[in-house]
Amino acid sequence: MSVQPSTEFHPRWYRAPVSTYWWMGSWRYSLFILRELTSVAVAWSVVVTLLLLRSLLKGPDAYAHFTHRMQAPWMLALNIIAFCFLLLHTITWFNLAPRAMPVRVGGKRVPEFLVAAPNYVLWVVASAAIAWFVLRKS
Repeated sequence: MSVQPSTEFHPRWYRAPVSTYWWMGSWRYSLFILRELTSVAVAWSVVVTLLLLRSLLKGPDAYAHFTHRMQAPWMLALNIIAFCFLLLHTITWFNLAPRAMPVRVGGKRVPEFLVAAPNYVLWVVASAAIAWFVLRKS
């Protein structure tokens, strides 16, 4: 059974043509599309991490080859760009948390800052702990 798009008594609805670049008309839409593109950087980071783990499991020679490959200028540039996209992804995600999960206390909505701030604090604490662990002298 097929549904006909229009009949004699129900004409086809008008749909205005939309440009492929509709999102470039507003900064908010551009930021939305840019944030969606950050998923590519997240996937890239996952692949690099999995390749790192694989090289560690294969032994010192494989790890040396992996680190040598990661030191190529184009690879460094790609990872720096991916890192910037990951920062954008994290910041926009933390800023969306209060809207995605509105918290109410005593019937009043908690300010967005108080919902987002713990995410940032935990991010800084975790980053500091990892930096201390990685950069400490043995």
